Amino acid sequence: MFETAPILPAGTDIEFIPGRAAPAITSGIVEVGGARYMRNGEGHLLPVELVPADEQLEDEQVRKIMAFAEDLSAQVARFKEHTFADLNGIQDIYRQEYGTEKGGQKGNVTYQTKDGLMQVKVQIAKLIEFGPQLQEAKTLIDECLVEWGAESRAEIRALVNRVFNVEKAGQINKAELFSLLRLEIRDDRWVRAMRAIRDSIRVTGTKEYVRFYKREHVAAPWRAVTIDLAAA
Repeated sequence: MFETAPILPAGTDIEFIPGRAAPAITSGIVEVGGARYMRNGEGHLLPVELVPADEQLEDEQVRKIMAFAEDLSAQVARFKEHTFADLNGIQDIYRQEYGTEKGGQKGNVTYQTKDGLMQVKVQIAKLIEFGPQLQEAKTLIDECLVEWGAESRAEIRALVNRVFNVEKAGQINKAELFSLLRLEIRDDRWVRAMRAIRDSIRVTGTKEYVRFYKREHVAAPWRAVTIDLAAA
């Protein structure tokens, strides 16, 4: 959820936050021997007077936006750190009171205001990769589809294509892959393919997410309070 994205459309003025110092903005102009230059993509220094005005303006605006973006990214990182610290403080109280952790070892837990209008959810997601058995599973699945021919349902073929993302070599659609595992097909090769898929799954770690929700009244739907600027 804590992703950064372009903050403002081109031409939008950036306002200072009251009480907060503006971030330092680097200049694209360097001085050498009293003369002013701008560096191009190849690292060569060009006299400023030879750089078109629109390119100078673009350089200036990008540097200004990036300065604010990096500052905001650092604020979000600090906010995330403080959020988990505060929630861990609540967790300590539950640990002392019950001798255990709220939500158990998985850590998936929802904190809520007394009036039921605000929530903070902490979720733990497993990081999954796939071993070489997955390639054997794909071979067995392809054999099934070829032999079944016209008898194989179009939706199964479509699902297999989505799983293995045939337009992007080497990419796996994990959500669709687990849908594939839920299909009940008795063909021996299909059964072996599903076993190969399960054997290929490797949990390489976990990632912790925190999400925020709010609603106007208890009968209203929850609305996400986004920290993802791409969705704001």
